[in-house]
Amino acid sequence: MNVTTETSVENLTLTTTAELSASLERTWSLVSDPRKLERWWGPPEWPATFVKFEFEPAGRAHYFMQGPDGEKIHGWWRFVSITEPRELEIEDGFADESGEPSGDLGVTTARITFEPIEAGTRLTIVSGFESEDQLEEMAKMGMDEGMRLAVGQIQHILDES
Repeated sequence: MNVTTETSVENLTLTTTAELSASLERTWSLVSDPRKLERWWGPPEWPATFVKFEFEPAGRAHYFMQGPDGEKIHGWWRFVSITEPRELEIEDGFADESGEPSGDLGVTTARITFEPIEAGTRLTIVSGFESEDQLEEMAKMGMDEGMRLAVGQIQHILDES
């Protein structure tokens, strides 16, 4: 599986794309099932745990990623729209330990799409940023590499199920 990322400062986006050898329905379960989602949302050394997951428009999610030294970074999502099994739009940000938005680095958006292709499904995640400064800060934190590593885990999960 090949995972690509492309940053557009002009459009304030980071686009991550992967072609997966699995059906649209199977790949959709990777975002609709929190136990499957936490197996890939985050790089291998920073796995995610979803403690709240209201998978419906305007629903909320709270998760944390835990590093190898035990450090936890909390995040929140708001589900903007869900079009099963093709598209999911979320707002995403850093949170405090209770899952409430902390305001650190503002809010990002993500449009996650699933497109049937001959080999299976093309997954595309377009992360949007509020400003060039926010995009640069997230890049400094390693978001590009983190997304590549996170999405790079998906085919293995699909192969197991």
